[in-house]
Amino acid sequence: MSAEDEEPRPAERERYEALLDRLAEAEDALEAAETEADLDDMEATLEGIEADIEAADFTDPEEFQPDEEELDEDEDVEELLDFEEELTNELQDLQDELEEQRGPYAADVVNEIETATSTVESTRWTETGDEQVADAIGTFVADVASELDADLGGDDVAALDATIQAVEDAALDADEDEGTIAALLDLADDLQSGIDDSQAFADLSSRAKLQYEGFYDVLGKHKDYPPEWSAIKEWTKRDNVEMVALCMEHFGDSEYMQNHCLEAFVRMGNPEAIEVLKEKAQRRNLTAVEALGKTGHPDAVEGVADYIDSDSNPELQKTALRAVGELGATEHTEDVAQWLVAEREDVRSAAARALGLLGDTRAIDPLGDVLADDAESEGVRASAAWALYQIGTARALETAAEQTGTRSFLVQSEAEKAAAALD
Repeated sequence: MSAEDEEPRPAERERYEALLDRLAEAEDALEAAETEADLDDMEATLEGIEADIEAADFTDPEEFQPDEEELDEDEDVEELLDFEEELTNELQDLQDELEEQRGPYAADVVNEIETATSTVESTRWTETGDEQVADAIGTFVADVASELDADLGGDDVAALDATIQAVEDAALDADEDEGTIAALLDLADDLQSGIDDSQAFADLSSRAKLQYEGFYDVLGKHKDYPPEWSAIKEWTKRDNVEMVALCMEHFGDSEYMQNHCLEAFVRMGNPEAIEVLKEKAQRRNLTAVEALGKTGHPDAVEGVADYIDSDSNPELQKTALRAVGELGATEHTEDVAQWLVAEREDVRSAAARALGLLGDTRAIDPLGDVLADDAESEGVRASAAWALYQIGTARALETAAEQTGTRSFLVQSEAEKAAAALD
């Protein structure tokens, strides 16, 4: 072999092979380790090797690769070994193996019990599930008491807390009490399995959940299909927002049931539904926006006011205009009035009627301008006259009454109502 064919890093290879031998020796020692003290010694050994790898100052093998222009067309470039990467990978494997050999510890048992406790406390159980969980806890606590020769009992979270304290008080050693710790871990695993197998409310079907909540209790002998529809109608008659909201929650994937629930909220107009409706309104649901308006409550305004300017969605915009009017949100009078000159006739009409519902006297002049505009459509002018009549002050009625002689029957009809109210 010529000097040109020799590997370009002989000194580095020597350091690499020496470190590789140390890793092989560490692997043998790790296999022979029996106690936590042995593992602690091995950890220190591996840390020393790691420091020496970092200090070995290995060169990136790419620095020894020839430039592409120096290569012949068919010449293959030998891939040089990355000494640091190879050693680091070997070291990481040994460190992982070291961690796998440690324990188990009493702290592992405590962690398992705490996880089970958290599951019990954060889960809603059915009555059957409550009984199953209690059985699983009771069995676990009794078995731990037997294993530790401790005075333990109970079948609830408090009993689990007491069991954690008993495990900690036992001061179990990872070497001397390895068998006891392993047995406790098996018991903790059985506890978690028993909890997982218990019936949680979330495990029930949509209908079973509603049955559990008493949703169907209002049904008589005669009912429409599906039964949820009949129950919704009954709960609507009783103005019960909670039950209708439950149905909407548990049948969230059914557009059919969602629509029936939202329509029920429209009919009820109950402010208790505002938060539920706001969530739906955020998704630009027209019926939810309409229902918010029907509540007549100021807390509903923020759920609809943003859609006053939704001219890209005229149906949503008209629904929002009416809802703002029904809510009496006079802080939005100017926002509504600007749409009296909208491009679409139906939006202009909706804006006029919303101003009438708002009852704000600031709207009299702009409504009067619309009413007096002969170039405006008959429908929009009639809406303006209706709005002035709804505002109901003397000036509003007088402004509307000025059009009693108009040729439009619709406008004249509304103007005559205003004139009659002045008498």
